[in-house]
Amino acid sequence: MEENTKRGHFKVSPFILEDWGLINYADAWERQKSCVQSVIAGAPDHLIFCEHPPVLTLGRMTNPASLLYQQKDIEARGVMITGVDRGGDVTLHAPGQLIVYPIFNLNKRGKNLKVYMEKLEEVAVDLLKNFGILAISISGQRGVFVGKDKIISIGVGVRKWVTYHGLGINVNTDLSLFDLIKPCGLNVRMTSMQKLKGHCLAMKDVKSETVKSFQKHFS
Repeated sequence: MEENTKRGHFKVSPFILEDWGLINYADAWERQKSCVQSVIAGAPDHLIFCEHPPVLTLGRMTNPASLLYQQKDIEARGVMITGVDRGGDVTLHAPGQLIVYPIFNLNKRGKNLKVYMEKLEEVAVDLLKNFGILAISISGQRGVFVGKDKIISIGVGVRKWVTYHGLGINVNTDLSLFDLIKPCGLNVRMTSMQKLKGHCLAMKDVKSETVKSFQKHFS
């Protein structure tokens, strides 16, 4: 990696890698929008890592029934709620979950959103395989599953064929927070790498393998 003068900003062929650390969702969203505009204007693709304090994000297709408690009761658990302009239903972000925001220019990658989503799932399956976890994608359900349990959620937006939003990878996530919702509107249990492996994983190792998997499928 060739580190830029900006901390957490690296050139990793074929994209710029940024690590924002733990960041409030609203702040990350503003930074995402700025990054999208720069890529639209001709900047290289970006791959962004971060984590968020507990927050439920409501996609464009969110069914109110997917929230299993009233807003005041959810917020009493220290979990914020916000609407977002990605596809899909409600999902949870929390510390211990690796958030990946690929800001990729599909004008240079075929302008095919379906293929892009399938590639994201391939990235996720390969990532988990490198940690000894056998995962699959399921036809008609976005995301990645281990058996019947969901481990990675995927939801994207596109502006002028530049992608934003992305993946939520449950690494060491507090899974009890998912009891507040029907994740992605599904009657599904969520799992994590920590639960499946029986120990906490080093986030830096997961990030490193995620970069390699993106390079494999998006080089």
